[in-house]
Amino acid sequence: MARPVTLFTGQWADLPLEVLAKKAASWGFDGLELACWGDHFEVDKALADDKYCEAKLKMLKKHGLSVYAISAHLVGQAICDNIDERHKSILPPDVWGDGDPEGVRQRAAQKLIDTAKAAKKLGVKVVNGFTGSSIWHMVYSFPPASPKMIDAGFKDFGKRFKPILDAFKAKGIKFALEVHPTEIAFDIASAQRALEAVKNHPAFGFNYDPSHFGYQGVDYVKFIRTFGNRIFHTHMKDAWWGHGDGTVGVFGGHTEFADPRRYWDFRSIGHGDINFEEIIVALNDVGYQGPLSIEWEDSRMDREHGAEEACRFIKKADFKPSQVAFDAAFEKK
Repeated sequence: MARPVTLFTGQWADLPLEVLAKKAASWGFDGLELACWGDHFEVDKALADDKYCEAKLKMLKKHGLSVYAISAHLVGQAICDNIDERHKSILPPDVWGDGDPEGVRQRAAQKLIDTAKAAKKLGVKVVNGFTGSSIWHMVYSFPPASPKMIDAGFKDFGKRFKPILDAFKAKGIKFALEVHPTEIAFDIASAQRALEAVKNHPAFGFNYDPSHFGYQGVDYVKFIRTFGNRIFHTHMKDAWWGHGDGTVGVFGGHTEFADPRRYWDFRSIGHGDINFEEIIVALNDVGYQGPLSIEWEDSRMDREHGAEEACRFIKKADFKPSQVAFDAAFEKK
């Protein structure tokens, strides 16, 4: 069979998981990628109650759904970031604590380690997430950021994530960074440096999402071919670019999504500029057989219509790689 198509529940955390599971099954999804917020997957409960994961799996199975990954984007963001009041709104109270920046970073790191332990209990092998970055504010270098300052940012990432990755490896779990603006890796060059910073740690790889590359001018197919054996999970999400009125550029102009002046925006799959056929071919070429997880983000479209349509689109677009050369029938026996 072709790859399973799952729905990332992060944008649906306002719904109880069982309500969403019933809907997702009716839309044709094969499984869910569970967000570690809302009631979708609660790390502390998973560790404290041996029946918690069993109950989640039983409920999903009732709806004909599987789970292949969980996602800890919100906690991960705080590990390397320069902490400010924005983080309070996305972090659990026990991670935010008194808001002292270094304390927040350390508690977030421990929570991510706990997430690997919870993933093991759930029976999944991949945790997706963010890392944050102490140097994202230097992405446009004025006043000029010296190479030493940028090096320090990658060293900080490596220092903070090496113990986390060691803990992941000990549990047999992979951490998949979603390469994304505001993270330590946001394009091919910075992803290469991130790998180097953790000394190519076997537990570190990527959650591939083409929507974060196209509008930047990054070759989203080249990313697959560059990091084929490090792609542990994928998000299928579309984006369009070059559709604004010339008022707002790539940096967004401090406008909200769906503002018609924007140069780029996220779109439901099939309504943007990403070429998914090229992506499927490249994923086949590098041997990726994990799930294709729909991350649905489109401010212009009803989300239930969009999720169902996106599921149909990706299932139609996906295909298994050939097991035989097309001209093998012409060979003499």
